[in-house]
Amino acid sequence: MFGKEKKEKRFVIKEEHLLGVGVGIYIVIDTQTGVNYLMTAGTGENSITPLLDSERKVVVDR
Repeated sequence: MFGKEKKEKRFVIKEEHLLGVGVGIYIVIDTQTGVNYLMTAGTGENSITPLLDSERKVVVDR
């Protein structure tokens, strides 16, 4: 509406890999913290977890 500023999205999809009809793996970034999450979405089974590097540290985009 008029007079309202457009808010930046908190979460954005960085990558997506579709594995079949309605099933996919996504890397999602929290734009406020930079933390990357690995998210799976499918037909009723969904999950999300922080993405870790080879040293088991959380991946953060600056």
